[in-house]
Amino acid sequence: MSDLSPINNIINLSGKAAVVTGGAMGIGFGITYRLAEAGAKVMIADFKEAESLIAVRKLTEKGWTAKSVKVDVSNEENVKKMVAETVSAFGSLDILVNNAGIYPSMTLSQMSLVDFDKVLSVNLKGVFLCTKYVCEQMIKQGKGGKIINITSIDALHPSSIGLAHYDASKHGVWGFTKNVALELASHKIWVNAIAPGGIATPGVQVMQGKAPVPAGVDMSKMLEGFLAKIPMHRMGEPDDIGKVALFLASDMSSYMTGSQIVVDGGVLLS
Repeated sequence: MSDLSPINNIINLSGKAAVVTGGAMGIGFGITYRLAEAGAKVMIADFKEAESLIAVRKLTEKGWTAKSVKVDVSNEENVKKMVAETVSAFGSLDILVNNAGIYPSMTLSQMSLVDFDKVLSVNLKGVFLCTKYVCEQMIKQGKGGKIINITSIDALHPSSIGLAHYDASKHGVWGFTKNVALELASHKIWVNAIAPGGIATPGVQVMQGKAPVPAGVDMSKMLEGFLAKIPMHRMGEPDDIGKVALFLASDMSSYMTGSQIVVDGGVLLS
């Protein structure tokens, strides 16, 4: 057993450079935090500049390396700039986490073509663009790499009415993950996905606050009903996803590609 690498080496990301899209808040920051803690130099690629600067400050105050770049992942030129700035700042690009996503809740009858296109543009086209230009850089470097796509349990089973566009995008990301994993394996680039369940994030709170409440519906009872479906009887925390992202970004997952890890407190069991 002496040829086995020590656990500290397996989880150590020193010398690696990572991009986390939507990395300033919520699940994105949960991931950014764990990658930076493990030694990766992290580029927070987010549309929200103020939140990105706060996130960078939190990480650099701990002595970790982090920078930010403003990116709209659905814009091809923005994505090319993200890759160029990361390589310029850190010298390489070894890990990509496609986390940026939007989920405005609306029924099919309320949904316009513009609404549908916007969700698909960010959640699916954004994953395509980031993967395309990051994997070009990884192939050029010749050292392999890790790509982690954040899907959702909605890639497997709908969680609620009002997310048809979101569910379509997440099914798309899961299909894209598997096919790209097949294509990039020869370059030693492993592509996997994480499917979060209900995670307590600022974005979820905003969505819940904006959602129209039908007459006679008690929101607290609805939340109780949702929690009752979770065998662990709690919402997830961003760090629950951050720890799994670290597993996929590190050598802990050395024989995995084209896989999707469900992190949902057991909700799909119900």
